[in-house]
Amino acid sequence: MSEIKLVAEARTEFGKGAARRIRRADKIPAVLYGHGSDPLHVTLPGHATMLALKHSNALFSIEFEGTSQLAITKDVQRDPVRNVIEHVDLLIVKKGEKVAVDIPVVVTGESAPGTIHLVDLQTLAVEAEATHLPESIEVSIEGLEAGSQILAGDVPLPTGTTLTADAELLVVSVTEPQAEATEGESAESAEEAPAAEAAAE
Repeated sequence: MSEIKLVAEARTEFGKGAARRIRRADKIPAVLYGHGSDPLHVTLPGHATMLALKHSNALFSIEFEGTSQLAITKDVQRDPVRNVIEHVDLLIVKKGEKVAVDIPVVVTGESAPGTIHLVDLQTLAVEAEATHLPESIEVSIEGLEAGSQILAGDVPLPTGTTLTADAELLVVSVTEPQAEATEGESAESAEEAPAAEAAAE
């Protein structure tokens, strides 16, 4: 996806009280670091940043005092109760360099009739070009039978992306739903109950 431009402002106040005031002004405290530069403490526009962070591994163009820096998200701190973004860590990147990131796994297709699939790994650890990070990695289960497994090493990756996770890690497995057997047993038990009552009489 293309760069998402965010205009940053210098942050001079620190501490919990200052952070609350920043958030009340619909801004988000952030730090920009990397490539040997001193950490740069800034604030970002709240609504625009929140929308941008909905895109996994988004590439940002941070505009600050007449300069522009490319950056990716390294960490997002959220309030666990209100789900409000409290702080963002941004890593400065350069075009052409590769960075290590976790890419969300998206399952596509339908497994064989009468089966279900279980996602064992929600993200894949990969190395990819900083300015061409995949937003997600698709894993197809189309037509797979019960007992099928897809390992990390089996997942096709976009051009320029290499796997850094263990290739033997289980990503998706296809199995038969256990609930059906339980329901069947319940039905048999229900049929046996009247017979048992009749025998007792």
